[in-house]
Amino acid sequence: MNHTIKAVVRYDGTDFVGWQIQPNGRTVQQTLEEALSQIAGKPIKIAGAGRTDSGVHALGQVFSASWPDSVPLEKLHRSLNKMVGPEIRVESIETAPDDFHASFSAAGKRYAYTIDQASYPDPLSVRYAWNVTWPFERKRLVELAQTLVGEHDFAGYCCSGSAAKTTVRTIHSITLQPGPVVGPLDTVNAFHLIIHGNGFLYKMIRNIMGTLVDVARGHLPESTIQERLEAPAPYRGYTAPACGLFMQEVIYED
Repeated sequence: MNHTIKAVVRYDGTDFVGWQIQPNGRTVQQTLEEALSQIAGKPIKIAGAGRTDSGVHALGQVFSASWPDSVPLEKLHRSLNKMVGPEIRVESIETAPDDFHASFSAAGKRYAYTIDQASYPDPLSVRYAWNVTWPFERKRLVELAQTLVGEHDFAGYCCSGSAAKTTVRTIHSITLQPGPVVGPLDTVNAFHLIIHGNGFLYKMIRNIMGTLVDVARGHLPESTIQERLEAPAPYRGYTAPACGLFMQEVIYED
């Protein structure tokens, strides 16, 4: 007999070609499925809450799977972390309702994006932040971002290759926090934006960040933000690098 499990994982996405299994390199999903299958003694497939791109990190990615009753979750948790580390760590594993699905059951997600404004990148944190040397005010950046809060058609912020049935999404809030999401960066040069929404399109957050920085530094007029909201896909602008982006939390309703 099997039951449904829900697991929360964090990972450094630098050396993966993304979450979803790909023919051209190592992925987080593939690494987890291989370990789970070895522990279970049979093939195990998992469903992730979101498909992070190559180089994107996670603090709270969630996956669900059908798991055999014969293998206790305590043993699974312990064995899995021994097999998938150090780039991946399973934070928790629990039994979930039979109809739970990591993606379809999600009510929303929080992502965070770190920017480092130091004159030169910090070698100890360059994997986890976008080093932006153009001068701009971080307060101005978050003020500009408020244009994007609410329900909008974000087609103009979506890269080609998306399989989404609709490009309408709701951003509930965009807030600024001092300091990095992770790593040794100081609060003087580093900060991060937290973006909370009901879902996000392919490279949508990185495209938003690229646009906001270009406008905040005076490279593009402020009207660009709204113009891209009204534009059709695909996105035509600068895409912020993957290294600064973190899937912070997946939100589920009780």
